[in-house]
Amino acid sequence: MNKHSSLSASGSLFERATKIYDFDAALKGRAAPAVETPVEAPVPAAEIAPEFAAPAFDEPQFHAPAWTGPAQHVDRERLAEAGYLLPGGPVTTMSEEFRLLKRDLLAQLQDDPRGNRILVCSPHSGEGKSFCAINLALSLAAEKDREILLVDADFGKPGIPDALGLAPGPGLMDALSDPAIAIEDCVLRTDIPSLSVLPAGQPSNNDTEYLSSARTDALLKRLSEGRPDRIILFDSPPLLAASAAAVLAGHAAISLLVVRADKTTESALREAAAMLKGGTQVRLLLNGVRFAAGARRFGGYYSKEGSSS
Repeated sequence: MNKHSSLSASGSLFERATKIYDFDAALKGRAAPAVETPVEAPVPAAEIAPEFAAPAFDEPQFHAPAWTGPAQHVDRERLAEAGYLLPGGPVTTMSEEFRLLKRDLLAQLQDDPRGNRILVCSPHSGEGKSFCAINLALSLAAEKDREILLVDADFGKPGIPDALGLAPGPGLMDALSDPAIAIEDCVLRTDIPSLSVLPAGQPSNNDTEYLSSARTDALLKRLSEGRPDRIILFDSPPLLAASAAAVLAGHAAISLLVVRADKTTESALREAAAMLKGGTQVRLLLNGVRFAAGARRFGGYYSKEGSSS
């Protein structure tokens, strides 16, 4: 059990996690901002000879294609049995906590140059990473003006389509390894209008190298460019088990680091946070808590029993 078993019942899961773990210390040593180099002022357009001036025209902006495949049915009974949020279901303590989480994330995503991309990761397996990724996707899909693409990027142990009751098919790794495969053709539409899923695809021994390639940037732009309402949510491999997770973090605007209250150690958190140093925003999410009715806000909680497995 984690040594921090006595918890305060106030604040969001972000705030509570920060109280438990010395997260600021774990993130020390992040890369310093680049030093700006003075450059000469550009020559005013009026002083450039007409014959040397660049022609003036507006280049049409690329818009990521819409998904066109048939919509698959999301198995609500399977979701309920596994303890996930139910689309259109009653308001619960957990659904309210994910509402708070998504409001915070949506506010942070504004104007980030990497677009609306969120990575959900954890130090080790078994800390509720996929559980949080699916619930966050379901909560975000309830937004009226958003489109959510949940990407199964845990290439070693993919499980997102199965958890939702979807038939898997070609996925991200197939499109990365084979230029003939159009990434938009791999996306699975669901009968939840705002939610689609991109499977992991066939496993590869070179997943980290593919993710580090320029093709990954190109494919991610093809998925989201020109569509500010489209959010890409990655469920990544555990940070301390596969190097692909740290590479994926470089493509995300926000890395959501999931830690389990009764399992994740301070040393594991520090190691995982060190792998996320760089440009991405890192947020800590406390998982594995139990809420009790009647406590402040949405409920008190105890670290011995969790909201997920």
